[in-house]
Amino acid sequence: MKKIILALAFSGILLAGCGTSNATKDSSSTKEETAKITAVGSTALQPLVDAAQESYTQNHPNVQISVQGGGSGTGLSQVESGSVEIGNSDVFAEEKDGVDASKLVDHKVAVVGFVPVVNKDVGVKNVTKQQLIDIFTGKIKNWNELGGKDETIQVVNRASGSGTRATFEKWGLDGKEPIQSQEQDSSGTVKKIVAQTPGSISYLALSYVDDSLQALELDGVTANEKNITTNKWPIWSYEHMYTKGKPEKALADFLKYMTSDEVQSGPVKELGYLPITSMKVERTSDGTVK
Repeated sequence: MKKIILALAFSGILLAGCGTSNATKDSSSTKEETAKITAVGSTALQPLVDAAQESYTQNHPNVQISVQGGGSGTGLSQVESGSVEIGNSDVFAEEKDGVDASKLVDHKVAVVGFVPVVNKDVGVKNVTKQQLIDIFTGKIKNWNELGGKDETIQVVNRASGSGTRATFEKWGLDGKEPIQSQEQDSSGTVKKIVAQTPGSISYLALSYVDDSLQALELDGVTANEKNITTNKWPIWSYEHMYTKGKPEKALADFLKYMTSDEVQSGPVKELGYLPITSMKVERTSDGTVK
C-alpha cells in the first residue's frame, strides 16, 4: 500500500513539473507575441491599413496597431526619427526633402490612383490636361469657360507635406505650382468640402471617391484599374509603408500580411486600390516608367 501511495505521489510530482514547464513555455510564447505598432502618414493609404490591422489583430490579439494620418511627409519624418514603427507614404522617401532614405526600408503594399474631383453642380465631366493645369494655376476661373455652370472655381488643395499633393502636382499638373487656396491635411475633409461647396475642385485617391462627388475624366480617359495598370491614366503612385531598418517579429509579420492574398484580393480591391501584382508598368523614384 505504501508503495502505491509513493508511486502516485511521484507521478503527481512529475505531472506538476510538466505542467509548470508548459505554463512557462506558454507564458514565454505569449510574451513574445505582444507588440505595439504605430503607423503614421498618408491619409490616402489610411483606409487600407485600418482595414488590414482590424483583421490582423483579430487573429493576433496581443498585437496593438494604431493607424494615424498626418500626411506622407509626417509619416516619413517620424519613422526616420524612430517616433513610430511605420511611415505610410504615397511617394518614395527619395522624393521628400529632409528625409534620409538610406535609413529607411520600403515596403510597397498597393497602388493608388488619384483623380481630380468636383462638386456635382459644376456641369463638367471631362477636361484636357492643359485645362486642368490652367484651373489649378488660376488661368481658368469660372466653370462656364469649360462649358459648365456660371460659377467661380473654388480650388481646394492638400497641405504641402501631402504625398497626394506631390503626386497630383507631378503627374496631373506636370510639376506646376497651384495657386494659393485653402489647404486641408485630410483626404476625408477634402471629400466633405468638395461635396458640400458649390464650384469646388480638388483631388483624391480613388479609395475616397463615391457618388457624392464628380470624378473628372482627363482627355477622355477615365481613372480606373485598367487605365492605371498600363499608365494610360498617369496620376497614380505606389503606397509605401516605410520602416527604419529591416523589420522584425510582429512588425515584419504585419507587413508581410499587407501583401498577402487575403489583403491584396480583399481590402485592396474593395477599397479602390490596386494590387501590386496587377501593374503592367513599373515606376522608379526618379519618375521613370518602364
